[in-house]
Amino acid sequence: MNAVEKVGILGGTFNPVHVGHLILARDAMEAHGLSRVLFIPCARPAHKPETGVEPAAQRLAMLERAVVDDPAFEISRVELEREGVSYAVDTVKALRAHAPDVDWHFIIGADTLPELPTWRNILELIELCRFITMRRPGMPDREALTEGVRLPAPWPERLTEGIFDGHLIDISSSEIRKRVAQGRSIRYLVPRDVEDYIADQKLYRTKEKL
Repeated sequence: MNAVEKVGILGGTFNPVHVGHLILARDAMEAHGLSRVLFIPCARPAHKPETGVEPAAQRLAMLERAVVDDPAFEISRVELEREGVSYAVDTVKALRAHAPDVDWHFIIGADTLPELPTWRNILELIELCRFITMRRPGMPDREALTEGVRLPAPWPERLTEGIFDGHLIDISSSEIRKRVAQGRSIRYLVPRDVEDYIADQKLYRTKEKL
């Protein structure tokens, strides 16, 4: 009997994608035995302001450049093709409909855990996929993180059962946008091809893009 394939889902605006995203995906793969990770750029973020978000085509182009050399990293356009506000529960439903035999794992950082009760149909989402949560060094332990999830039992435990310790990579897309607007280097914060694309397209040069 063939083993069920375990696939990770890493969603985001990727505005821009940076090395922290790539390291998170690789850490999750190794910690939970995933065969591959789908990077899913959103059409319209559900939990972030849309101001300053580059067009989908440019965010997708940067993501394609970032993952091209890793055969375990793939891109799904499911949210871009659906358009509208991107809700995780709709995305996972679509993925399960397309590949019902896959064991889907939703990858997040531990700092996202307290926000999950505000996600659309979060209890349904927990039933549709497993959650993989990266705990950075210095963050609270699993018990404390579980207590911070304001949902009735047993859902907090379900959300935190996949916690693993990942690398401490303190990089954010907002920091990168700010550095570009200030004329500072982003070398080593993003893949070289992404850095070149940002320069060629003159992205994030104005304060409005912060």
